[in-house]
Amino acid sequence: MTTMTCIEDLRQAARRKVPRAFFEYADGGSYTEQTLHANRADLERIKLRQRILVDVDNRSSKTTILGEPAPLPLALAPIGLCGMQHGDGEILACRAAQAAGIPFTLSTMSICSIEDVAAAVDKPFWFQLYVMKDRGFVRSLIERAAAAKCSALVLTVDLQILGQRHRDIRNGMTVPPELRLSNFIDIATKPAWALSVIRGKRKTFGNIAGHIKGMENVTMLSQWISGQFDPALSWKDVEWIAGQWNGKLILKGILDVEDARMAAKTGAAALVVSNHGGRQLDGAPSSISMLPKIADAVGSQIEVLFDGGIRSGQDLYRALALGARACLAGRAYIYGLGAGGQAGVARAIEIIRNELDVTMALTGVKSIGEIDRQKIAAM
Repeated sequence: MTTMTCIEDLRQAARRKVPRAFFEYADGGSYTEQTLHANRADLERIKLRQRILVDVDNRSSKTTILGEPAPLPLALAPIGLCGMQHGDGEILACRAAQAAGIPFTLSTMSICSIEDVAAAVDKPFWFQLYVMKDRGFVRSLIERAAAAKCSALVLTVDLQILGQRHRDIRNGMTVPPELRLSNFIDIATKPAWALSVIRGKRKTFGNIAGHIKGMENVTMLSQWISGQFDPALSWKDVEWIAGQWNGKLILKGILDVEDARMAAKTGAAALVVSNHGGRQLDGAPSSISMLPKIADAVGSQIEVLFDGGIRSGQDLYRALALGARACLAGRAYIYGLGAGGQAGVARAIEIIRNELDVTMALTGVKSIGEIDRQKIAAM
């Protein structure tokens, strides 16, 4: 994987190796993808102060995330259908994250189940929870995450209904899924991918299959799931979940200062400034444009994490400078997973870590704590 010099290299490799329907499921956004593109464009617009003749020997990217030491201010974000980018994708990504010493977040909509991942790795991981209408199932998911000794519960709060993703509809990634000849032909041209998935532990939503009666095949599961997102979701549900979960709670999907202030009052350990990777409300502001406002409003009361468009160590640095404690990256590692399995995820993390180190050196910074708004040249 050493020839993969940046995240875009991994993206192009994944595009070649993963069937289009699954690649575009991870790569795309909702509607006209304005917010998806804004996440990247607004990050790239931020210019850093180049500093010279500063002693930057013995630099360190060490920090803490939720009070736990980490060699890098980065966590792997929850991604649905991870195991359709590469067989056993969730297990491989979790192993790569744990080898790097950073948190991995398992999605409710994963292919490998909570139990599958817990049995295959050595350390605790984070679990991401969607609140469904079936609160009994939600309670059982929380209990299963506790039994697996998950070290944090990441509650996603910005998916009470699903934003329409045009690419998924065109590719047959609908409810129920459309079986198209073009998809079968595409898969036939990617035998390495097909072999990895065939060898994988599961081919469907591992956290749901077997735990909901009669929900064994993909068509029935997808129909049940699509009817389970709850438009009645409210702050009272956050309070209920906090009462069910004894560990650290993270609220993911905060994009407004008023909501951030509410989040800070819940007792949650952290919030994630996020617009769901541009996959929900199209036309919403970029995550990075809202980060400094939210960090200013609540950063002294709750740990502020950032998600949305991280593709490099420079992006990570920009978010830290604007008030993030650490960042979550999703697509960056998914491209690595599709490109090369566990080694690809490890390479994605390594690329971001190396770029952050060089960026720190060239901006005259020796430690993560020194990165602040004074390091920004222009926005």
